[in-house]
Amino acid sequence: MTVPSHNSRTSGGRAPGLRAIRTPGGLSVRVEPRALVAIVLLMAAALAMGVVLIGSGDFQMSPGDVVRTLLGNGTASQEFIVTDLRLPRVVVGLLVGVALGMSGAVFQSVSRNPLGSPDVIGFGQGATAGALLVIVLSKGNSLAVAGGALAGCLLTGAAVYLLAWKRGVHGYRLVLVGIGAAAMLTALNHYLVTKASIVDATRATVWMTGSLDGRGWDQAWPLLGVCAVAVPLVLGHGRALRMMEMGDDAAYALGVSVERGRMVLMLCAVLLIAVATAAAGPIAFVALSAPQLARRLTRSPGPNLGASACMGAALLVIADWIAQQAFGGQLPVGVVTGVLGGCYLLWLLVTERKAGRI
Repeated sequence: MTVPSHNSRTSGGRAPGLRAIRTPGGLSVRVEPRALVAIVLLMAAALAMGVVLIGSGDFQMSPGDVVRTLLGNGTASQEFIVTDLRLPRVVVGLLVGVALGMSGAVFQSVSRNPLGSPDVIGFGQGATAGALLVIVLSKGNSLAVAGGALAGCLLTGAAVYLLAWKRGVHGYRLVLVGIGAAAMLTALNHYLVTKASIVDATRATVWMTGSLDGRGWDQAWPLLGVCAVAVPLVLGHGRALRMMEMGDDAAYALGVSVERGRMVLMLCAVLLIAVATAAAGPIAFVALSAPQLARRLTRSPGPNLGASACMGAALLVIADWIAQQAFGGQLPVGVVTGVLGGCYLLWLLVTERKAGRI
C-alpha cells in the first residue's frame, strides 16, 4: 500500500501503475500492483526457505514432512525436532530479518541517504558495546548479554539523535554524527576485547560475528512482542515517511507533523534494531542492502517498508541455510551476510560507475 509522491503523479492525479481500491467502509486506498506482488513473492520465498531450513540438519526431513509436522500430523520425534529444536531458530531468523529490513528502510528514508543504515550510523556498534561490557566486566549469562545489547543500542540511539538535533534532525547531520559515533564505539569495542581474558574474548568474538545457533523461544517471544508493536506503528507512519523524503518544508505543507513523526519512526526503528541485535548479535549488511534491493524489485519510490521487511526476512533465512550447508554447519550467519553484502556493494559500485552516476 503506497501513496504516490509529488513527482510521480500524472495530470489526472493518479500515479502510473496504481490502482484505487474502495473498502466496504468507504475508505479509498491506492495499491501498487508490482509492489504488492513483490511483497507476496518475498514473503512466500521467506516462508518456503524457512520450511527447507527446518528440514535441514543431521535428521533430514522433506518439506512435506515439515509441513505435516507443523500442522500437528507428525510423529513424536518429528514434533520434538521441529517444534522444540528447529522452529524457534527459523522464527528468530525471520523476525530478525523483518526488524533489520524495516529499520534500515526507516533510517535510509529519514536521512534521505542510502548509507543511513543502523550498522553504518552506530546503532549496531552501540549494541555490541553494551554486550561486551556485560561479557567483559560482569561475565553475565546470555540473558544479561542480550539486555546489555538492548541498553547499548537504545543509549546510542538517544545520543545520536540529541547530538544531531539543531532545530530539527537533518539527514546528513544524522549520518555524520552516526558515523562518528560508530568510529568511537568500534574503538571502544576493540579495547574491551583486548582487555578481556582469553575465554571472555573468545565468547565476545563469537557474539560479535552474529549467529542464530542455539536460538530458542526465549529469544523469539521478545522479538515477536516488539515487532507486533513497532511494525504496525512504522507502517501507520508510512505516508508521513514518504512525505518527509520530499523535505521537511514540503511535508509541513502537506500537513505532516515532521518532528513528531520522525521521533516515533526513529524510536520504533531503534527498538527493532536493538531487539534484533540482542537476539542474534550484530548481523551485517541486511539493514543496509534489504531496502535497496526491495526498491529495485518494486521499482517504486518511497520507503517500501513492507517489501524491505520481507526482503530482510528472505535474505536472512537464505543466508542461514547457506551457513548451515557450508563448512559442516559451523559458519555463523553473520559471516555469510557480510560476504553477500560486500559482493552486492561491489556490484552496485560497478553498475553505478558504468552508468556514469559516480
